[in-house]
Amino acid sequence: MMTHEEFKNEVMTLAEEVGVKPHAIHIRSMKRKWASCSSKGRLTFDEILLDEPKEKRDEVILHELLHLKYPNHGKMFTTLLKTYVEKMNG
Repeated sequence: MMTHEEFKNEVMTLAEEVGVKPHAIHIRSMKRKWASCSSKGRLTFDEILLDEPKEKRDEVILHELLHLKYPNHGKMFTTLLKTYVEKMNG
């Protein structure tokens, strides 16, 4: 299991790659979802992600980071997410 700090470092590394700056990063137990992104740039991740493989973590982190640019799940969001995930896993 990775530490909260290691996970936050992963988030910030990917944020640089995407070109966004989260206002805050929080890790806590979440009942219904992996993560969320507030309109003010606060990212919250379920602590269960700390036990997930890197590929899964990256996908969830990228999903939330892209919401800082595109708040919905429109075509541009979906295309960018797919592109970044393929790049990370390729």
